[in-house]
Formats: sequence, C-alpha cells, structure tokens
Amino acid sequence: MKKRQVFGKEFKAKVAIEALKGQRTAAELAQEFGVHVNQIGQWKKQLLSGAAEVFGRGGDPAVEKLEMERDGLYRHIGKLQVEVDFLKKKSPYGV
Repeated sequence: MKKRQVFGKEFKAKVAIEALKGQRTAAELAQEFGVHVNQIGQWKKQLLSGAAEVFGRGGDPAVEKLEMERDGLYRHIGKLQVEVDFLKKKSPYGV
C-alpha cells in the first residue's frame, strides 16, 4: 500500500503561485513538482479564495496588545463611574 504524501504549506504556495502565473501548463507544473494536475488546481483555488485573508485582520501584535489594554482600561473606568454614581446617591451631603 502506498503511503500518502504530505506537502508543506510553503510548497503548496509555491506551486499555486506558479500556476497563477500561467507561464506553464498545469501538466508541466505537475511533472516538475511531482503532484497531480487536479491537486494543483485545488491549491490554486485555495490560494485565490484565501488571498483576501492575507490583507485582513492579521495586524501588528503590539497594536493588538495596546488595543486590549485600552479596552480593559475603559471597562475599569466604567466600573469606577458606576461606583461614583452610587456613592453620590447614598451620600448624606447630596453632592
């Protein structure tokens, strides 16, 4: 029984990009890289469908950390504001 071959993501991307270039036929690429023509077509389709993700949300980790910290501080401010409002209502001085 033949063992199933597993390809890495870098290899898949390289083959799919070559297919997108259109300089060689899928059959030529299949022979060069040792994969089936249908597999190249699937990888090309996956690359095209996932291309928008590259420019999506994957931002700078430092920026994401700062945004999380800011959100936490806003929550804390909101909590303190509720406590101040509560204490103002309960104060005998009516401040």
